[in-house]
Amino acid sequence: MKKTIVLKIDRDNPGRERILLAANAIRGGGLVAFPTETAYGLGADALNPEAVKGIYLAKMRPPDNPIIVHVANLSDIYRLAVYVPKEAEDLMKRFWPEPLTLIFKTSNIAPRVTTGGLDIVAIRMPKHKVALALVETSRTPIAAPSANLAGRPSPTTAEHVIQDLYGRVDVILDAGPTSIGF
Repeated sequence: MKKTIVLKIDRDNPGRERILLAANAIRGGGLVAFPTETAYGLGADALNPEAVKGIYLAKMRPPDNPIIVHVANLSDIYRLAVYVPKEAEDLMKRFWPEPLTLIFKTSNIAPRVTTGGLDIVAIRMPKHKVALALVETSRTPIAAPSANLAGRPSPTTAEHVIQDLYGRVDVILDAGPTSIGF
């Protein structure tokens, strides 16, 4: 069982110290639950296969279920994808950051465990200030499915995450309820 740290964080002004603590956990191969617009995500360094395996273990998720990769800048897209069509660039310019996920043929920089063994990678750029600050400060793309046990409802509050994953993750960033939810 992990020692889970729960940190209250301001959704509009996340503050450097708490984000840095969570980013250090990501860079160290740990797991961090954080809010996005739609649900709380369970994040790990998308390029670290052992860290991503930790997501599957914590969630009790089947390993053939691919994980969305969150990015903070467009340059990460060009590293993760073999090719980015003009139509995708247009969508990114128009709608990102927002909860829009685009799928690309993977460049194989993301380990197969991140892509669920597929030759594609799903990428999004979150608009939530806490999520975006975490990805930026971590300086790596973050693999992040919803922060719940497999088969349970997607969490829209930190309390939901605590109920499912306390003791299974390193850090939970509590910024209140998500703005969209589902």
